[in-house]
Parts: sequence; C-alpha cells; structure tokens
Amino acid sequence: MKVVILAGGLGTRLMEETEARPKPMVEIGGKPILWHIMKIYEHFGFNEFVICLGYKSHMIKEYFLNYYLYNSDVTIELDKNKVDVHFSNTESFKVTLVETGISTNTAGRIKKIEKYVSGETFMLTYGDGVADINLNELINFHKKHKKLATLTTVQAPGRFGSIETNEQGEVDHFVEKPEGDGMWINGGFFVLEPGIFKYLDGNVENVQWEKGPLQYIAKDHQLAAFKHNGFWKPMDALRDRIELESLWKNDLAKWKVW
Repeated sequence: MKVVILAGGLGTRLMEETEARPKPMVEIGGKPILWHIMKIYEHFGFNEFVICLGYKSHMIKEYFLNYYLYNSDVTIELDKNKVDVHFSNTESFKVTLVETGISTNTAGRIKKIEKYVSGETFMLTYGDGVADINLNELINFHKKHKKLATLTTVQAPGRFGSIETNEQGEVDHFVEKPEGDGMWINGGFFVLEPGIFKYLDGNVENVQWEKGPLQYIAKDHQLAAFKHNGFWKPMDALRDRIELESLWKNDLAKWKVW
C-alpha cells in the first residue's frame, strides 16, 4: 500500500523557518519532519511514498537525490572523478516526487497523484504532523468499516491553562495546558479507496480537501473515523517545532516507534 504525503504548502504560520525551506524540511533532531513521518510508516512495512510537492520543491528533490551520499562514508578522488562508498546508512524508501503546483490546494494535489496510486487502496497524511499511531490497527479498522475513506481523529491539545474559581474569587482547580476539551479533530493519517477520486472531478485546483470533497464523502456516509488516543502533534508554529525538538533531545519522542 502506497503512502501519499502532502508536502507542498507555504507553511505561512511557521515563516521563521519556511522562508528558507518548505515546512516538511524543517528539522527535528537533525532530520526533516518529513523523514520522521516516513519512518513511522516504514516501521509498519510501508515504504512506497508519493510526495506532493509545491513550495520550494527543489529542496525536497535535492534531499532525496543526495540522500545516499549524505548518509554514507565516502572517499572522493577529484582528479579521477571517482567516488567510493564505504558505509551506507540509508532507508528502504521508494519515493515518487510529484510536482503538484506552488499554489494548488490540497484537493488539487491529491487529484494530481491519482495515476501514481494505481487504482488501489492508499494512505494519505500531512507533511507536518507526527503520532505514535498503530497503522495496522488503522488499516484493520478501515477494512472492517468498508468505507471509501477513514480519517484518524485525535483530541486537540490544550493551548491555555484551565482555571476554576468559586464566588469569593479563590481558585478551586488549576490545570496548566490540559490535553483537550473532549473535542475530536482531524489528525490526518487517512486510508482511502480509489473511489474518492470521483469526488475530485472537475477543476479542484483551489479546493481544500477537508472543506469540499471530504464533506461530500461524509454526507454520502462513506467516511469513518478511527480514534487515536495516543500522542499526536502537528508542527503549526515555531513553538511546536521547539516542543518537538525538546521531546526528541530528551528521549521523550513518543512518535519514534522505529
């Protein structure tokens, strides 16, 4: 089963990093967050990737084109134009890099990779979020419910502390940044059938996957929701990158399932 990763957006909420590189190439622990996402899938045996490119696509292409050399010990004889590789620590990734347009919205990007998923069930996720999700359980859930699409739902992490006071103004209860308020949101990590492409007919260049096609799929009772109760974290802003970096450095990166 192939894995499609949306990696073409501008990343405007992380401009401190994305002025110089696409958001999926922002590093956590010295590796792009895109690599971390791919390692999650590889751990479960999924190593064929279709990456939807857009903003600064050349940087993602160069990363994979040079990946073998970046992760190897080499001797270079300049006068002979010769390179000897002594040690390689590369991954078993098979990566198809697809130019889907700089300003194309997510539905348009998905439509452009239809020919690369060969009419088969495939997975889809965003190029900026990690989780300790059990992909085998997700796929089994999708097969059991027999819908065109399954998305992973997660509880939104709290942004602010929660304080309860009594009539006298005394604090009865205080929680610093609670895990969430009980609301379940879209966390990515989709499993999709090729039938979803009929919801992408016509010009969807400027259509958002979540606000158009996915809504119609749900209206047709073809969308299932897999609840993930574990760790999930998107890298929406600089504070998120800092938090993810801290978790990695302190061996607390729960998404590191490999």
